[in-house]
Amino acid sequence: MFTHEDLARLQAQSLKMQGWIRQQTFSPEMEKTLRRFSSWEVAELILQVNQSTLRGRMAADPHLPQGLVEEDGRQRWYSLEEINEIRRKLKVNRKSLMPYRPANKRAFRVAISNFKGGAGKSTVALHFAHAAALDGYRVLCVDFDPQATLSHSMGLSDITEEYTVWGIMARDLIRETERMNAATRGAESGSALPQRKLPEAITSMGLRDLRAADFIKPTSWPTIDVIPSCANAAFVEFASAQYRHLNPEWSFFAAVSRYLDSLPPDAYDLVIFDCPPAIGYQSMNAVFAADMLYIPSGPGYWEYDSTTSFIGQLSEALGDLSGFEGVVPAGTLTLPKAFLDIRFLLTRYESGNELHRAMRQAFQKVWDERMTEHPIEMTRAVEQSGRFLSSIYEIDYREMTRETWRRARASFDRAYEEFRSHVQVAWDKLEDEA
Repeated sequence: MFTHEDLARLQAQSLKMQGWIRQQTFSPEMEKTLRRFSSWEVAELILQVNQSTLRGRMAADPHLPQGLVEEDGRQRWYSLEEINEIRRKLKVNRKSLMPYRPANKRAFRVAISNFKGGAGKSTVALHFAHAAALDGYRVLCVDFDPQATLSHSMGLSDITEEYTVWGIMARDLIRETERMNAATRGAESGSALPQRKLPEAITSMGLRDLRAADFIKPTSWPTIDVIPSCANAAFVEFASAQYRHLNPEWSFFAAVSRYLDSLPPDAYDLVIFDCPPAIGYQSMNAVFAADMLYIPSGPGYWEYDSTTSFIGQLSEALGDLSGFEGVVPAGTLTLPKAFLDIRFLLTRYESGNELHRAMRQAFQKVWDERMTEHPIEMTRAVEQSGRFLSSIYEIDYREMTRETWRRARASFDRAYEEFRSHVQVAWDKLEDEA
């Protein structure tokens, strides 16, 4: 017989191994650090300018960051901060190297979602965040998944549940309940209406007075922040059901949207959600707050079947939430929920696999223009990056053959560039900030 105490003991054993793995993967201080990027990468892959042109411009302007030079003098290596400074100061053919950002728009929000486990949600979220950062964007990642794969891959651990999405939702419950009570007291017939009461176990946690910035953690990437998750946040589904019972009028699905609305509109460029493999209170917060829905799926039939079920159940859930329209405020977004774009992305694709090719054709036939053109291919480098809690962008190409590294990076680059093009088109459709 096994009880919760046995599960706790097994977790304690696993945490010891987790610490050892982190020590082998990250720095001796168990902190993840971001590598430098070679002048070849900076020119060809990041800024996408001719190498000789970049070298000439750098030599002509000693005020630009010069990076660290190898002992043989053949290569320079730049930090991301230095790359971004070059991007801000340098123009090539009178063209700015800064990424496109529409004027008077808040950060664009994308949910990477599918309730099929192993579909590649965390992998896609991690790589798109890193690619966007190398592109010059400021990124906020929100980890909705209690498995916390994205948080761990970003180098974060020892997170308490108060500083996760659960904390944001509990804080929102307290504030929304206070707002409703104040509105009731202010009404002419307020004395006849009941006041909503929350138990002290919730109100005494100190969540109400947490600032929006308290939930945001920096990462080893200077332009990427994370609202992390942790295993202890897994109980959010049970807690949220209880919270709804305490205040049935609380628009629980809009908690994260209201939180993001409180951030300065120019604090970030992109907000990327890594959703849990289920439709629940957390995932509904993610899809409701999102401007775009990106749905990754593996290339097998069962994954296609699961993805079909996912969009059907999501449709029903969002339809049910439409019943809140006109009853309670849901932040700046309106009901029924509408996305600016929806895309399906094939992951773990092997072009030499006949079944994968057939399933890709099936995906394209069913979802037509909603299906992305470039799948993410499964390569040895991708497998290795997953084992070391890193993206292909973080791995130094000298740790493997350059061709292996370039093939993996090219696959993610194509997928990201297509993602970026869809984002930029939809971004222009956002309403201007007041």
